[in-house]
Amino acid sequence: MKKVRVLIVDDSALVRRLLTEIFATDADIEVVGAANDPYMAREKIKQLNPDVITLDVEMPRMDGLTFLENLMRLRPMPVVMVSSLTQAGADVTLRALELGAVDFVTKPKMDLAGSLANYADEITAKVKVAAGARPRTRAAPPTGSAPSPKLSADAILPGSTRRPLVLRTTDKIIAIGASTGGTEALRELISALPPDAPAIVISQHIPAAFSGPFAQRLDKASAMAVSEAQDGQYLLPGHVYVAPGDRHLIVERDGARYRCRLNDGPHVNRHRPSVDVMFRSVAHSVGPNAVGIILTGMGDDGARGLKEMLDAGARTVAQDEQSSVVWGMPGSAVKLGAAELVQPLSRIPQTLLELAAQASGVATAAAAHG
Repeated sequence: MKKVRVLIVDDSALVRRLLTEIFATDADIEVVGAANDPYMAREKIKQLNPDVITLDVEMPRMDGLTFLENLMRLRPMPVVMVSSLTQAGADVTLRALELGAVDFVTKPKMDLAGSLANYADEITAKVKVAAGARPRTRAAPPTGSAPSPKLSADAILPGSTRRPLVLRTTDKIIAIGASTGGTEALRELISALPPDAPAIVISQHIPAAFSGPFAQRLDKASAMAVSEAQDGQYLLPGHVYVAPGDRHLIVERDGARYRCRLNDGPHVNRHRPSVDVMFRSVAHSVGPNAVGIILTGMGDDGARGLKEMLDAGARTVAQDEQSSVVWGMPGSAVKLGAAELVQPLSRIPQTLLELAAQASGVATAAAAHG
């Protein structure tokens, strides 16, 4: 199997050394070179033709965003950003994803060596996924090993084999899950919706420091009101609720209304927030009044939850492979039979509005036992 050839671009000699050591532990990755500024990086790209670049945001002579913008215009290739875990780092990283970066890893200011080492599996996995991500078409990347147990949504909410009893209501809920490539997919989707669309809940795999700025960017791009979800708040039409990074978002029924609950339980599918947890809560509390959407992302988080939503009477959609940056999560949902429809991202906004309009607002006690 061909190794993923990586070029490390970072002005910090320590970061270049640490990343080189991390990648050296993975037999599927080869570091072909390193550069301490974009000008050197430009020459090394010509010489070495790497498969993936790791790119620091803040560098001398030319900042990472300017370099990335030029690179995507002149020679598009998979880029994984290396970002600081700060508000400023979040804003720049989200902009980098807009410009075409596939994914990002974060580096805190303190204990850099220890922190990067702790995320070695995540870093190597993201680089391998980036090598197979669009716009560059490559074979599916190998799957990295994971040291921690992979918990299911059972760790947060118990499963159920019975269709939930849903009270008569006209309120609809749209639940959307995403990961790699999802920040831009969500921006395109949410910006295409009218201000009176049904309430939307979102679980996007993102660090705690990034979810607030991400919600703010969505809000600026959308006719709907977008914010980070708060514990206990009611879900209202025309509003979008983004799960805070590092907290599970659960939808709970309160009479004929729905409210957000935030949960600090263990990681599920190695993620918090987990899409499976949110989808399961929607299946239990909303049932046939819901529409579930699973977008581009690495792994399979959300696939089982989407199937639970479908089994509970909800309508379900998966993003198609061609329009996904990484067809891991939606692909897993399709293989599981969880998606009624498989559509390109450009068609999903209209589809979800149509499905929400069709979603049944009536469920009887008999249906609950069906």
